[in-house]
Amino acid sequence: MDKSSVLEIVNQIYQAVFDRDNFDDLGMLYKKYAKNIRLPHLVKDSISGDETWTTASHGNNFITNQNVSEIDNDSGWMKPNQRINEMVDLLDLWREINCITTERVYDSINVSRSDTIYACENVYQSTDCRGCNNIIYTSSCGDCEYLLGCERSGNCNFCINVSDSGNCSNSYRVVCSNKILNSMFIQDCFDLYECMFCAHITSRRYCIANMELEQADYYRVKELVLNWIFTGSFEGLLGDYS
Repeated sequence: MDKSSVLEIVNQIYQAVFDRDNFDDLGMLYKKYAKNIRLPHLVKDSISGDETWTTASHGNNFITNQNVSEIDNDSGWMKPNQRINEMVDLLDLWREINCITTERVYDSINVSRSDTIYACENVYQSTDCRGCNNIIYTSSCGDCEYLLGCERSGNCNFCINVSDSGNCSNSYRVVCSNKILNSMFIQDCFDLYECMFCAHITSRRYCIANMELEQADYYRVKELVLNWIFTGSFEGLLGDYS
């Protein structure tokens, strides 16, 4: 994916979650939403010297999945017999062929900077995802679409920073929850619609800090929260409470 396509998807997510446009570049988006997520990082293919992406946290020898296939189809990976007299001989032979495969992408379309992606489309710097479309900076998610900075979640769409959750839509900063719609800052909840800063509650709407408000008052406070999110003071202040 090129950067303009990625930013177009981000803007669609922003509109669904915040009803506002995104004006940040990819570097700032990574800093805001993905710096604590284990994502593919840049290395070099030991055979070609080209840049490639891997989730491996160890090793120095890398090879792209494409180059593995090309060698397999060309000369193959078998080697002629050599005499092994000492362990160092064996380890040298092992080191020669033991390259970590990178950019493992299968049955997928339009994937970049990613590793271990299965049956996905439009993926940017993500890992361990299956059956997902339009995902950015996302790890270990399945059957999702339009995600930014999400982890270990399923059946979610148009979400930012959702983790360990399922069946969430148009939501931001949801943890360990299920069936969450149009909500922000949710922890360990089920079946919420238009709620913010709530924890451990079930089947509620228009709640803030576990208090049920009149609809008009809820939206008044929501506008205050959105303005707070879109100012520079957001992250610093939240650190005292999260």
